[in-house]
Amino acid sequence: MQIRRISIADLAAAPVIGGGDLLGDGAAVASPVALVDLDTVDDVTDDDLVRAADRASASDVILVGTSTRMMDDELFPLLDGLDLTYGPPGTDHRAVIGVDDVEVAIRNFTDAVSRCPQASLVAAQVVRAAEPLDPVPAIDVESLGYSTLQGGDEFGRWLEERRAKGRPLPPPAVEPVLLDREGNTLRITLNRPERRNAYGTALRDAFVDALRLAVLDDSIDHVVVDGAGTAFCAGGDLDEFGHMPDAATAHLIRTRGGAGRLVAVLADRVEVRLHGPCVGAGIEIPAFARRVVAAPDTRIRLPEVSMGLIPGAGGTVSVPRRIGRWRALHLFVTGAEIDAEQALGWGLIDEIGAESGAFRGTLAKS
Repeated sequence: MQIRRISIADLAAAPVIGGGDLLGDGAAVASPVALVDLDTVDDVTDDDLVRAADRASASDVILVGTSTRMMDDELFPLLDGLDLTYGPPGTDHRAVIGVDDVEVAIRNFTDAVSRCPQASLVAAQVVRAAEPLDPVPAIDVESLGYSTLQGGDEFGRWLEERRAKGRPLPPPAVEPVLLDREGNTLRITLNRPERRNAYGTALRDAFVDALRLAVLDDSIDHVVVDGAGTAFCAGGDLDEFGHMPDAATAHLIRTRGGAGRLVAVLADRVEVRLHGPCVGAGIEIPAFARRVVAAPDTRIRLPEVSMGLIPGAGGTVSVPRRIGRWRALHLFVTGAEIDAEQALGWGLIDEIGAESGAFRGTLAKS
């Protein structure tokens, strides 16, 4: 995979970055990333910066800004146009991921893209396309991208490797969701602790049914969602992946039968309380809620691109609306884990609650 480094002037002069160089022999992705050296800002005019920002918005490759110094507000319109930027900590712009070593961060990002270039490109395309949309149609865009990738070689390889391990389908969940109502508050507890509340078919359907209660009953003015056991939700149940009859059916189930759409509709009434691992759907769905509280041991990760997919439970919609599409794409492509403190600093959660054990104990009693 080729990684090109260009200046701001190069970006301003290019009609559309990528063009015929994106795809190589056999339509393989050859050059999906270009690095834009933002330290070259001293060599360009204000008009160049305007043109560069316009060109960035029309790019067909992932444009990653790089800077070794603090960035002034003159660069902010260009930062908005790029897909993300790595720079030193301290720049007050949510398009920037502040890191101690920019070159290491770039290498980690480009290595991740090289492993799954199709999924990385679709992730970048989807977050841009979904950004101006209302949540419900944006979820549809995400699912269409997800369905496209389900037919790709990258997901096919991951699925083949997974099936080669010979893992059977998980046993049926007896009571995948617990409900408790007290006054106007409905408590929904994800209840597959033996599988770290993996977001499988049974849990998803029971969770959706519980959320529909709040949609139909206006007297429920507060919905609290938590999880039993050591994890709030470890993401999709990987042993169920690839068992839908076809991609079109899977698309309709994800969008019309998924929990993210309902949490988005009910957002003003929903509070989610996180603890432990929150992977994939375990953060994608909570991020739609108006209020997200996390225990100090919360760890958040979105690994779908490494599987040849993109987040499919609403994460390309919910996460960027909290932290911006730039930091969201960083999390999607690299699969980097962040803790509660970083999630709070970025706005992915709203509060850090009590210690994990006490936190869950409080949930069980309240």
